[in-house]
Amino acid sequence: MRRRIAGLLAVVLSLTLVAAACGSDEEDATKAAFIFVGPVGDAGWTYAHDQGRQAAAAETGVETAFVEAVPEGTADFGNHVRDFIDQGFNVIFGTSFGYMDDMEALAGEFPDVVFDHISGYKANGTNFGNTFGRMYEPRYLSGMVAGSATSSNLIGYVAAFPIPEVIRGINAFTLGAQEINPDVQVEVVWTSTWFDPVVEGDSAQAMLDKGADVIAMHQDSTAAGEKAEAAGARWVAYNSDMSAHAPAAHLTAPVWDWGPRYVEVIEQAMAGTYEGGYFWGSMADGTVDLAPIAADVDASVVAAVAERKQQIIDGSFHPFQGPINAQDGSVLVAAGETMADGDMLGIGVFVEGVIGSAG
Repeated sequence: MRRRIAGLLAVVLSLTLVAAACGSDEEDATKAAFIFVGPVGDAGWTYAHDQGRQAAAAETGVETAFVEAVPEGTADFGNHVRDFIDQGFNVIFGTSFGYMDDMEALAGEFPDVVFDHISGYKANGTNFGNTFGRMYEPRYLSGMVAGSATSSNLIGYVAAFPIPEVIRGINAFTLGAQEINPDVQVEVVWTSTWFDPVVEGDSAQAMLDKGADVIAMHQDSTAAGEKAEAAGARWVAYNSDMSAHAPAAHLTAPVWDWGPRYVEVIEQAMAGTYEGGYFWGSMADGTVDLAPIAADVDASVVAAVAERKQQIIDGSFHPFQGPINAQDGSVLVAAGETMADGDMLGIGVFVEGVIGSAG
């Protein structure tokens, strides 16, 4: 009898240990949460991030979750992060510049959670890092296409906020347009919003009314393109291939592929190797690219864009190689030199050919 009881006790103890181990595995499992600044249906910035989230979930098998349209500069961001952490999420992605300082503080508060911030410039070397892409590369190429498409030599650029990320993109776009058409000017209108279709559309219309026949943008909705199409103008979109939303206007778009980077961060978190550093992806690794160019763009322009793209990828050409003058005519990048990463990341002035204030 004693042997039977001892055997039963051993079985019970074994099952208890297995259950405890299973519980521990479940509690320790990597789970990734995404805080989005816009709606996933915006067809732009947040849509591209959500496509990346879905791709990462499929490839890694981890559980993911998201919350959308979380405003910058409010307590909402921190509240959502704490809620996710309470639910066992141990990787947090924040997809807007304005989340940066909150993420830095939360990373200090939760040292066992990985925080990866999109588009900022801070990192702590441990659990808080920064991810972005060299979007200026396809921006330059899209400018080449736009420069070939304008007859008025005035391109309207609908832009969100005068931060280095946006200014850098406007400059690269302008330099690309000037390569094809030295007489082109790019006029910037600031909207002070990442996603507001009404404001974006009105801003595009204001530029069309001034004579712009091509509209470019650093915004998250398709409103600027829809206004361009209604006016018989052309459009360079952003974030994703938005051609279906204004097919007659659409020329091309600089686009993102966030999936591979999200996979990398999640796998590093799973392995305990995440270091909280800086990642600046490029066309060479596929983080950024150029959407297909409209069929009616001249074949010579398409060929020139393809050549420049390959040169950027192999390093024989850089969009910010001198000589480049600033908007006021002073030397920004001397002949024979290339703007350093740090200078690009902090850029706060426009190049010659841009109309408007960099703020």
